[in-house]
Amino acid sequence: MSWTRRRVEPFHAVAINRLAHARARRGLDVIHMEVGQPSAGAPRAALEAAARALHEDRLGYWESGALKERISRHYHDWYGVAVDPQRIVLTPGASGALLLAFTVLLEAGDRVALGRPGYPAYRNVLRALGMEPVEIPCGPETRFQPTAAMIERLDPAPAALIVASPANPTGTMLDRVELGELVGACRERSIALVSDEIYHGITYGSRAVSALELDAAAPVVINSFSKYWCMTGWRLGWLVAPEALVEAMNSYSGNIFLTPPALSQHAALAALDADAELAGHLVTYAANRRVVMEALRGFGITELAPADGAFYAYADVGHLTADSLEFCRQLLGDTGVAFNTGLDFDPVAGGRTIRISFAVSQQETAEAMRRFGDWLQAR
Repeated sequence: MSWTRRRVEPFHAVAINRLAHARARRGLDVIHMEVGQPSAGAPRAALEAAARALHEDRLGYWESGALKERISRHYHDWYGVAVDPQRIVLTPGASGALLLAFTVLLEAGDRVALGRPGYPAYRNVLRALGMEPVEIPCGPETRFQPTAAMIERLDPAPAALIVASPANPTGTMLDRVELGELVGACRERSIALVSDEIYHGITYGSRAVSALELDAAAPVVINSFSKYWCMTGWRLGWLVAPEALVEAMNSYSGNIFLTPPALSQHAALAALDADAELAGHLVTYAANRRVVMEALRGFGITELAPADGAFYAYADVGHLTADSLEFCRQLLGDTGVAFNTGLDFDPVAGGRTIRISFAVSQQETAEAMRRFGDWLQAR
């Protein structure tokens, strides 16, 4: 297969982030709202555990059985679901979990359904592996989420479906009924379900429902320490595999990754008990969400995804531009405020949308909205 056939699109958020850092190197200020990472950093207990490990552990190839057991308890505590620790596969971030899931579940040429707008790495990793993403346009009428009816209409049935709740970039969530219907549609048509639950814990009303609550055996569930636990750069995630796939998942993981980062595993074990500190971050996100959504509506940007969870505002700015990438570049150059183009998440209609990450401080959020408003008024 030629490189051209497997070529994937660039991640525009990374390109904008590079421009933002180049601006900072010139001594100019930047408010980073272009990438999906918490500004708070790892919990204090995680940092302390990592510091101890640096002095006490040789940090060789290692997989923490204690961490798997603690993640298993996390599923019991959060969802009331019993997960055998042996079904938990530790990976280098959720990105590693996605790669592992696609590699084990699917074959080259398989068709995989996913909603659009959605996280770009889904379709890009699938293409890199020689698989075919089948993007389902999802708009405000379904709260930017796929429905069971959409899956039932696909002909032929795809090999797999990827769902994310809360979703990136919209922050929308599937409730228990909606997710249950999708689980049922996948079971009826023998479609593998991959549930990306990386933003669980970051919600502003109802809690997020895990696919394991509705089917404890069949879905592949992916999560990470990057978002709720504020450990993006530590590159540690996991997946919960169906029992029949555990051996294959471990075999592939050992060959592709050897083991996850040892230092990160020590830190993550401590992070899982840092609930009080992490609750404070949720208060900040909720306050920032209010500020951003109210400011955007005040600027006349009223077509917004609901942002039930995660820390993003996804906004239609089609009345302001048809080229949201250039719009974001100009905004960054003129004001130092970095947003991301919707083209990452929707290559068809993303030229009219932007995504704003509000996982920064309350002061930065307020200042960014002030600058954005002034910039819009001056255009």
